[in-house]
Amino acid sequence: MDISAVNALPYEEFEKIFGNVVEKCPIVAAAVWSQCPFKSLTALEDAIFEFIDTLPESGKEGILRCHPDLAGRDLQMGTLTQESREEQSRAGLDALESAERTRMAQLNEEYKARFGFPFVICARMNDKANILRQLSERCQSERAAERARAVDEVKKICHLRLQGLVRTDAPNKL
Repeated sequence: MDISAVNALPYEEFEKIFGNVVEKCPIVAAAVWSQCPFKSLTALEDAIFEFIDTLPESGKEGILRCHPDLAGRDLQMGTLTQESREEQSRAGLDALESAERTRMAQLNEEYKARFGFPFVICARMNDKANILRQLSERCQSERAAERARAVDEVKKICHLRLQGLVRTDAPNKL
């Protein structure tokens, strides 16, 4: 769909289509719908990022808590969102060897215990080795810096998900 089609969507359809560009946070789509019409995909993305940026720290952490553990229980049980399943699969997280799976689980628990939210990284921009390395390194981060880093990763995920939903090659009809 192009941006003109996005702008023509009624609220319910907009929320349904864009409700998971930020993992399990349809409230983000609901909040930005009122800003239609958008001049471009970039304008839509900017509206989403502005919404996230203006949240209090507790709201940002709430968004982070909506993300699943990487290579965790939801992946094993098949209960991930379609987007997360595809992203984790592309990164090779659905094909971890036993030792890698154990290490990932240990690091995920350590990270959550330290920060109070799951480790978030844009899986589509990383492979399993880099994800494990970054998870290990980021477990040592300071809380505020890690929260900011995780929110930046949410934005990367959102950017790629939006690109998958909205064509940018169509002319705007506004």
